[in-house]
Amino acid sequence: MTTQEQKKRLYDILKAQAFSYGDFTLSSGKKSNYYLDARLVTLSAEGAFLCGRLIHELVKDKAPTAIGGPTLGADPMVGAVGAMSFLDGRPVKTFIIRKEAKGHGKGRMIEGPALTAEDRIVVIDDVATTGKAFVHAIDALALDGLKPVVCACLIDRQDGAREALAARGVPLVSLFEAKEFL
Repeated sequence: MTTQEQKKRLYDILKAQAFSYGDFTLSSGKKSNYYLDARLVTLSAEGAFLCGRLIHELVKDKAPTAIGGPTLGADPMVGAVGAMSFLDGRPVKTFIIRKEAKGHGKGRMIEGPALTAEDRIVVIDDVATTGKAFVHAIDALALDGLKPVVCACLIDRQDGAREALAARGVPLVSLFEAKEFL
């Protein structure tokens, strides 16, 4: 299956399984008449494979050495992209960013192999709305003197995330825009 065919297949699965109309309150607090629950797809075998493959392709021109993102939306995607990077012969470090530092153990906010200033970090998430989760991830990385080269998501709701990240000096790329599902 070509990359374009994989993207079409992922779109079809997202549209059928993750998209719904209704009355929703988003994590940003905003109201919406539609919802994209990408976890219904990223947590399936085929969805994880397609997300891993396509996100890996989307960011590989940035030559990433580390890929991770905010829990919970990024969790299944991080593992999938990591596996694809290994199959591609360019394995990356993978990491997850907690909502807050653990209150026990090492008290870490960023879980995974140690990241360094030399790493080319990509932050991923399933859906971007206002960019709040991405900004949290950027801030968590900044505490360790790190900055991502790009943020990437499956779906950009086009509700301010791109602008919020640009204000932090980090571009946002996406596989899809929400308008494609409406």
